[in-house]
Amino acid sequence: MARVTDQDIDPATMRKQYRSEIVHEDGLAEDPMRQFAEWFQQAADSHLFEPNAMVVSTATPDGRPSSRTVLLKQFDERGFVFYTNYGSRKGREIDANRHVALLFPWHPISRQVIVTGTASRIGRDETAAYFRSRPHGSQLGAWASEQSRVIASRAELDRRYAELAERYPEGEQVPVPPEWGGIRVVPDGIEFWQGHENRLHDRLRYVLEDGKWHLERLCP
Repeated sequence: MARVTDQDIDPATMRKQYRSEIVHEDGLAEDPMRQFAEWFQQAADSHLFEPNAMVVSTATPDGRPSSRTVLLKQFDERGFVFYTNYGSRKGREIDANRHVALLFPWHPISRQVIVTGTASRIGRDETAAYFRSRPHGSQLGAWASEQSRVIASRAELDRRYAELAERYPEGEQVPVPPEWGGIRVVPDGIEFWQGHENRLHDRLRYVLEDGKWHLERLCP
């Protein structure tokens, strides 16, 4: 087999022993969104870098998956919200297949949260309210980038941004791009994963059945 690196790094030998407290069912909230809020706060209190970073996985109707990291911008009893260009790959795939998965990889505290559910666009008023809260440069960036589309060069991207910066100087209101907005993922399953020694991890999963949440333990 041809070598792809000159470094003597073998991923098969990379191992860590997780040491943490056992997660018991009776210590979890009845509602998974309340439990997520508790773990999210603990992740933030642990000073993780961007604890709201999550991997969003989508798929085409024929099952070809794709994944990328985005930032969670809101969560409540309705689900999890992030923002994107609707013409991006993930936006197009969600339009064609609403089933998605989210992964919060909180490695420094040996935790993960895995969400499955269905995604849909949020209302334009809600999108506009969030867009107005973004830094001026990020607002311009949403216009400059046709996300996931091929572009000739970095210089072309910078040129687009410079033109927008001249058209909408700092302090002037930037309109919301019509193809940019929020996506809400409504969960039907949420798994809370806690790493432990000897790979005997805790995996507690909430599953929505007949409108009620049911908690079950999975083998690691």
